Amino acid sequence: MSEFNIAGIQQIGVGTIDFRKSWNWFIGYFGADIKILEDDTVAERMLPYTGGKPHQRHACIAVNLQGGGGFEIWQYSKRKPSVCPFKIAVGDLGIFAAKLKCSDVAAFYKKVSTTWKSCTPPEKLPDGTPCFYMNDLYGNCFQLIEDKSIFINEDKLTGGMVGAVIGVTDMDRSVKFYSEVLGYSVIKCDTVCRFSEHNLMPESDKQYRRVILAAQKRKGAFAELFGDSTIELVQALERKPRKIYEGRYWGDPGFIQICFDVSNMKALGKFCAEKGHPFTVDSCPDGEQFDMGDASGHFTYIEDPDGTLIEFVETHKVPIIKKLGWFIDMKKRDPKKPLPKFLFKMMGLVSREKIR
Repeated sequence: MSEFNIAGIQQIGVGTIDFRKSWNWFIGYFGADIKILEDDTVAERMLPYTGGKPHQRHACIAVNLQGGGGFEIWQYSKRKPSVCPFKIAVGDLGIFAAKLKCSDVAAFYKKVSTTWKSCTPPEKLPDGTPCFYMNDLYGNCFQLIEDKSIFINEDKLTGGMVGAVIGVTDMDRSVKFYSEVLGYSVIKCDTVCRFSEHNLMPESDKQYRRVILAAQKRKGAFAELFGDSTIELVQALERKPRKIYEGRYWGDPGFIQICFDVSNMKALGKFCAEKGHPFTVDSCPDGEQFDMGDASGHFTYIEDPDGTLIEFVETHKVPIIKKLGWFIDMKKRDPKKPLPKFLFKMMGLVSREKIR
């Protein structure tokens, strides 16, 4: 295989100060109850973003089988996480909101607003998509967007991650990056407007240039689970944005990175370098395999023009039934052929987490 493939958003990293409290909240409100993997070891290969030193962390990837990418929930185990010293505002540089799939925005808002007050009434994105905003228990902002597609119906109103809202300094430069490098070549809208009718996030009433990008239909083993996704780029026009992770480490609280599931990492690395965005981290520079708990693969990082972290993961092994030693060797499969749904249903039977 000479060409790489990007199958979709595998996960968005969420740094936290309390791993279990965050995950319980994501299970309770967003249905992220299927554990793909969990790991509590030392992160040795992210030194450019962790002060040049390895650090132990507790992390898991959890998904919602309604469809969408997963949550990578992440907490330093032996280092006190450094919380952002300012209140993150609309347009600040980095991922300032994650997009979450919601099959019925009005119905979910009606349900959730009775028990959780940190959310806004429904409104519409500039492209006409119904949405509302919701903060988690540590202030991370989620944009619930209406998407009626369902991978496996579990009678939930929410699904997984279907995009990110990213602050940028130069819109045209950023549109070029996300279009050329990551395949978000469809412009759904390009407008100047205030960000929201409500003020869940500071500076929502200011004027911003907002561009929502979509990709052509993606292919891959997990592409049907991940589904369609969008990237919303936001450039502040009336204020100077701050860099969300300035002076902090990868893994500190907030949205750490957006991760894409890929195949043929070598070809992708060559492509990114040619586009002026070489890998800043490569977990397997000599072709070895990186193990993370019950799964294994190859991960790399690049940066967008403003330094937002983009992760690529090429999965080599994924657990189906850990107790029986049943794993899928992805290296022996056609990388563009979708995995059958019954495998994901089996994951749901044996890997479902409850609030504890």
